[in-house]
Amino acid sequence: MIARAQGPGSSVVTGASRKTAGRTGTATFAAGCFWGVEASFRRVKGIFSTRVGYTGGVTDHPTYQEVCTGSTGHAEAVEMIFDPATITYRELLDVFWEIHDPTQLNRQGLDVGTNYRSAIFTHSGEQQRLAEESRDELQASGRFGSRRIVTEIVPAGMFWPAEEYHQQYFEKQERSGYSVW
Repeated sequence: MIARAQGPGSSVVTGASRKTAGRTGTATFAAGCFWGVEASFRRVKGIFSTRVGYTGGVTDHPTYQEVCTGSTGHAEAVEMIFDPATITYRELLDVFWEIHDPTQLNRQGLDVGTNYRSAIFTHSGEQQRLAEESRDELQASGRFGSRRIVTEIVPAGMFWPAEEYHQQYFEKQERSGYSVW
């Protein structure tokens, strides 16, 4: 069970102590529209900060409009800084698998396109190993029946922050998020 922070904006330094303030991890996930993905992770205890943006493509400094065309190769993603003493990378992977359907290729629900693909962008060899292990265990669990997990697991490249109006979008709209399935 993952501990959840309470209230809007409470993900900033939740569950952190002065002893662990200098040791942080970075995780980057894509699981459909970044608004809902960010809202889900901002509720997780141990997440210091989140930002939505674009990664996994070839265009430098992409805009939302460019990413939506599918020509940049980028996915809408969420980059987060977390406290590994409060929440492990493996626990973040558990949240990732829970908040979307990793068997949908280049889409989540009604959002269709490569920019909405399921992807894990790893920041170390250890993250790569843990991501692959968790994917393989989930596939073997039978949770998705005969449907195959299509989540891309690749080393993280440049992360381009999205426009300001996309950051903490649901909090700005006074909404708590949504589920795509």
